[in-house]
Amino acid sequence: MDITMDTLIAISIVWGFVFIYAVMATMDFGAGFWSMIYLNREQTKATNIANRYLSPTWEVTNVFIVAIVVALFSFFPGATFVLGTVLLIPGSIILLLLAIRSGFLVFSNTAKERKIMRYISGISGFIIPAVLILVLPVTHGGFIEKTGGVYQLNLANVFTSLNAYAFISFAILSTLFLSSLLLADFSNVAEEEHAYRIYRRSSLLTGPLSLLFAFFIMLTLRNEAGWLYTGMMKDKTWLILSVIMFFIAGAALFLPNKRFGRNLGKPRIAMIAIALQYFLASYAYGRAHLPYMIYPDITVMSGFTEPATFRALFMTYIVAFIILFPGFYFFWKLFMKDRRYIRQEE
Repeated sequence: MDITMDTLIAISIVWGFVFIYAVMATMDFGAGFWSMIYLNREQTKATNIANRYLSPTWEVTNVFIVAIVVALFSFFPGATFVLGTVLLIPGSIILLLLAIRSGFLVFSNTAKERKIMRYISGISGFIIPAVLILVLPVTHGGFIEKTGGVYQLNLANVFTSLNAYAFISFAILSTLFLSSLLLADFSNVAEEEHAYRIYRRSSLLTGPLSLLFAFFIMLTLRNEAGWLYTGMMKDKTWLILSVIMFFIAGAALFLPNKRFGRNLGKPRIAMIAIALQYFLASYAYGRAHLPYMIYPDITVMSGFTEPATFRALFMTYIVAFIILFPGFYFFWKLFMKDRRYIRQEE
């Protein structure tokens, strides 16, 4: 099926929001988990570092999940109707967990029982990525049944799918890996050597495990969604480049670090390389997934909105991006690069 330029632009916008949210959310959720893990270890400032990152970023992260829903509903109302129907239960669980976590983060700085807040943030941040990523295998086919014109999700098939468990494991490990790597960079800027060592060690452990489960996804994908596996293998250059970027990131963590005077690595280079790794892998996945949004019933063409509506929405997104981009850049400069904020005592 030929894909028009309009649908290609629309799905690229949606997938762009998905990628940005996936990376930012995993860092956010993982920071909550590490904050919980090191909460009672007074000899390290790892929890303080995680809390300083969490404080300003979780609100910004939630902006992108709203953008995903709005873009999906605006550009692909047909596909959104099906996804909204079959994902009613898991979607409700995700929204409930996000609401609980956001609510407790709001009051975490004023409540007397801060430890309880940290545990709730950490545990929910561990579960949310595992549930969120189930959206991907559900779109591969074999999990959605159509009875009397009504789409239904077969949960029995989901919970007996090795591919689904591979995605869940990958989501959890990616959450821990990306967040520990970012917090290592955060600690490096803050000149907190002990916290940096902790997060660097965590990233060296969780990184290879996340790559291992990425290979497990491909292995199970071959048996459960052969059409997608075949599409990814036809253009495997992107996957190879993705793996190369992973090893570049690993090598960067062993480069000399002038700040501490020892061979402790350059986390900023590693962070950029890993972001590129995930981008290349997600591009290979998204490219192979086309033209299907939900295999085999819903394609990007069948679920697309009216052309006139798309053009109006596209112009709106351009204007919104022009307005929001300076704000996001200012946010990055203010909270992620300002050493006065990063080095403050909690």
